[in-house]
Amino acid sequence: MRRISVPDDRRVNQLTDDEVLRIREMIDRDYRVEGDLRREQAMNIKRLMDLGCYRGLRHRKGLPTRGQRTHTNARTRKGKAVAIAGKKKVTK
Repeated sequence: MRRISVPDDRRVNQLTDDEVLRIREMIDRDYRVEGDLRREQAMNIKRLMDLGCYRGLRHRKGLPTRGQRTHTNARTRKGKAVAIAGKKKVTK
């Protein structure tokens, strides 16, 4: 806020159109946001997958990439649990 000379105690609903414009321009100039950020993350993941490194293989298989347990957890990455058809119990 100091860089664009807007008082720190100013509330959002008290900002003038000029101040809002200056804030928006500063964010666009100094930070990566929305589409650019998504594109950069996708390119980083694609690079790992193309290299064939361990993290890239985990991304490719849709598994957790940071060493989490997958035997019982990781439902967010693996998707909904699929039942496995097994032997039916035989009752006598």
